[in-house]
Amino acid sequence: MKKIFSILICIMIFSCGYRRPEKFYIDAVTNATRHNTLGTEYLLERCYYAAIQEFKIAISLNPDTQASAVYYNNLGETYMKIGFPNLAQDCFERALKLYGLNLQYYQNLTACYKKMRLANRMITKYKASTNPLDKVMLGLLYVETGDTQKGIMTLDDFCMSEPDLILTHGVRNYLRDLTRK
Repeated sequence: MKKIFSILICIMIFSCGYRRPEKFYIDAVTNATRHNTLGTEYLLERCYYAAIQEFKIAISLNPDTQASAVYYNNLGETYMKIGFPNLAQDCFERALKLYGLNLQYYQNLTACYKKMRLANRMITKYKASTNPLDKVMLGLLYVETGDTQKGIMTLDDFCMSEPDLILTHGVRNYLRDLTRK
């Protein structure tokens, strides 16, 4: 009897259809993208505090990547909308450090410097720099302070010296729009 009972138990165990549960993976990069999307939705609804928190969560989930540059830029734009250019400056500078080939980041930082009345001081800083990408910042600062001709010449010089960069195409479009005005 014991033999039959043990055989029945073995048959039941092997035929019951047990399978291991599926593994659930938490992907920080996907969650960061989701939080950035939520932040932009909150921004459209003018819920600025919630947007700031979502962008900060996105940055903390996926730090030090090219995607983080977008998150920092969105956070900086939010700070600019609510009137905190000093907090926005740090965000824009970090975005440029993570990905320096997006003209929008340069334009946002230039607007931030102008709002904080630091544009003239930054012109002297960027004049002394040897980094070719700083020419873009210098040209935008010239345009922002009203010296459009000097800004156009600086940006055109950048386009001539760095024709193969992704950023150069955006600078050329910016120059085209600027000269049409």
